[in-house]
Amino acid sequence: MSKQILILCCLLVSSLSGVALAQDDPVVVAVNDNNQFAFDLYQQMRTVSQDSFVFSPLSVSLALAMTYNGAVGTTADDMAAAMHFSLNKDRLNQVLATLTAQLLENGNAEASDFEEERRLAIANTLWGEQTFPFNPDFITGLQDAYGAGLELVDFVNAAEDARQMVNGWVEDHTNGLIKDIVPPGVINSMTRLVLANAIYFKANWLNGFNPVLTQDQAFTLLDGSSVDVPMMHTQETMLYLVGENYEALSLPYGGGMAMEIYLPAPGEFEAFEAAFTPESLLMFRNSATMGPVLLTLPKWKTETEAPMGDLLQAMGMANAFTPDADFSGMYDATQTDETLFIGAILHKAFISVDENGTEAAAATVVVMRATGAPMPAEPHEFVVDRPFIYTIVDQNTGSVLFIGRVLNPA
Repeated sequence: MSKQILILCCLLVSSLSGVALAQDDPVVVAVNDNNQFAFDLYQQMRTVSQDSFVFSPLSVSLALAMTYNGAVGTTADDMAAAMHFSLNKDRLNQVLATLTAQLLENGNAEASDFEEERRLAIANTLWGEQTFPFNPDFITGLQDAYGAGLELVDFVNAAEDARQMVNGWVEDHTNGLIKDIVPPGVINSMTRLVLANAIYFKANWLNGFNPVLTQDQAFTLLDGSSVDVPMMHTQETMLYLVGENYEALSLPYGGGMAMEIYLPAPGEFEAFEAAFTPESLLMFRNSATMGPVLLTLPKWKTETEAPMGDLLQAMGMANAFTPDADFSGMYDATQTDETLFIGAILHKAFISVDENGTEAAAATVVVMRATGAPMPAEPHEFVVDRPFIYTIVDQNTGSVLFIGRVLNPA
């Protein structure tokens, strides 16, 4: 059974087995903060999209955490509020480094020695204008905490070459799934710094679906009409929950990674989605039953290019996108009259789900510009034949890596 690939650049994760760390542990604090941001961002996404979507809140958090290191004053306060960064910068850097290491360990715990690609990879990097006086402490701090080395480039005279370089790096670090994340014109002669994150994940289901059993079946859309889509079938012992107006199920990959599926009752999708919060994950984790499940699940693919700048401004980060922003922690103000602000935040994500597992990808790019500066007797039947929400989580830390919804698998 061949493995599939899952690539992540922004994320969310819940724990079904329970987070093994004390609630005052700073890693738990960071996970809870990131998950709250993930759900806030999900609610913003649903206001601007009428279709299925997917994104990686983890990717966005890591890219913006690097950017946050250079923010000062009101700009920093607004970013912290929108991103739910409750730890101070130094502590946040240390904890995100620890969390990243834990995720990589968990995500690769059961990777095969015979596979060329790792199950989970997380990468960060920087490109800086060669003539700009960056603050050495800012650069060193990102290198130490995020492994984000600085590559000096010529944005002033060769912006298009730099754009191709950024796009090539993202494509390489998402196994070719995220292409051309930076469109022409976004990087120009006023660009001074580009910060990027990419996440890659490859995993089979712990117990795959037999392709022979896959057959076309009706999937009911929100408007009541239906489409025929390939439906996969299996019967396994799984964690599941039957709630008042929804069902939930955990589909494990192994190594502590799992996809959680939240299936609202017919006619309840909008109400359930509006009330979908991190507490929904905890409710599932604390109340799930381990038992036999007869699962019917559609195959699907989703690719999303999220208007991340607009979404984050709507969440309270407006100041960071204006010439009034203060990112003076990034550079030596005594050596330049220019100031920096966020010119663009770009995010793309991809996911493909089939009988073998999951293939997905996500990346986040931040462009800084200068202004003139109980078990049932019979198997529980879980038929995913209507719109649903899903997450990809690391059950060991409780981190949400991906979150999305499927309105129409076709």
